[in-house]
Amino acid sequence: MACKIIVFVKQVPDTKNVTGQAMKEDGTVNRAALPAIFNPEDLNALELALQLKERYNGYVVVATMGLPSAAGVLRSALSRGADEAILLTDRALGGADTLATSFALSRCAKKIGNFDLILCGRQAIDGDTAQVGPQIAEKLALPQISYVEEVLELGDGKIRAKRAIEGGYEILESPTPALLTVIDSNDPRPQHARLLMKFKRAKTPSEIKAEGGDDAAIEAAKAKGLLIGEWAAADFIPADEMDRVGKKGSPTNVKQIQSVILTAKDYKKVEPTADGVAGLIHELIADHTLG
Repeated sequence: MACKIIVFVKQVPDTKNVTGQAMKEDGTVNRAALPAIFNPEDLNALELALQLKERYNGYVVVATMGLPSAAGVLRSALSRGADEAILLTDRALGGADTLATSFALSRCAKKIGNFDLILCGRQAIDGDTAQVGPQIAEKLALPQISYVEEVLELGDGKIRAKRAIEGGYEILESPTPALLTVIDSNDPRPQHARLLMKFKRAKTPSEIKAEGGDDAAIEAAKAKGLLIGEWAAADFIPADEMDRVGKKGSPTNVKQIQSVILTAKDYKKVEPTADGVAGLIHELIADHTLG
């Protein structure tokens, strides 16, 4: 069977390198202050999609919402084996919380259409909410399976998947189309050398125009399979729903940002011996840290 899979991915700030300039005064992330990376669990979702593509003669569409620079994660996805890439970029989409983001992505999925699965990483490292995937499913009235480790079977209008639960796993069956959120249970493949050499030249129309190209250059890139799709908000969101995206559609407001600096006031050296560890344990019990 052939299946069509949408994978929503995100370019995120590298939270391993957080600085004091990581947040703006309005409570939004200052993405220019941190290096950008492919959200780790979105790579797991992409890997699962590519495995299903190989097993079931699938077609993988990868989409991301973000700044024009987010085209970088789409080139990375194409270099791993995705068939199509779409960048959703527009000032009207900026400042979105999870509610507005999931609404925009649900409308993207509707425009793509005729899909069997939507895959998302469980959560993004810049927010850690794990809300966007389930919210997309709710807005599209799709069944969902979260914390997916493995897809066991796909076909005949249904999917069987193994999902992680506390202390073990369970196997669920769902009709398709369905949405899955994927955890870090696989090893994402690296970018394929041949595809990397090809798709490092893939660009969005805006990138081509920024380099001085015209409509003919855009058509030439399309003919070579090197054009990354680029949608403004009006391309996939109805006019009467524009107030549901971006900052306007985001009820979440950050009231205060506080930088917490941890400093050591006192410390005690514990000798790496049985007596040293035993003494520490007795001390922790005495002050009720333990027990």
